[in-house]
Amino acid sequence: MSRDDESGVPAQGLAVIGHISYLMHAIVAVAAVVPGLQPSVALLIVAVILDLVKQSDAQGTWQASHFRWRIWSVLWVGVLYAVTSPLFLLLYIPGAIAWAIVSVWFLYRIVRGWMNLNAGRAMPD
Repeated sequence: MSRDDESGVPAQGLAVIGHISYLMHAIVAVAAVVPGLQPSVALLIVAVILDLVKQSDAQGTWQASHFRWRIWSVLWVGVLYAVTSPLFLLLYIPGAIAWAIVSVWFLYRIVRGWMNLNAGRAMPD
């Protein structure tokens, strides 16, 4: 079993956690783009908690960047939805467009991260 560093955490175990987390993020991101498909926000919360709990295991490895990438993606998308929500409530069409743009951006972040994880590459800082 290969190891990423001296911490004794198996590299493959971190990769499995990463794939599971990216999958949960992707389900929520795709559902945000496709009208009528709305899984529970609880799925995203579970993914973020998983990332927060396992992030320390990845410290000092190339996979740590993926944990940061996913956590920051969720934080940013939450802020962007909060900032655009008054627009959505006041003017439906511009708000819907703004939320669609945020949702596509979130989906892009998840796909980009997952592709880099599959390729064994760290995410940029």
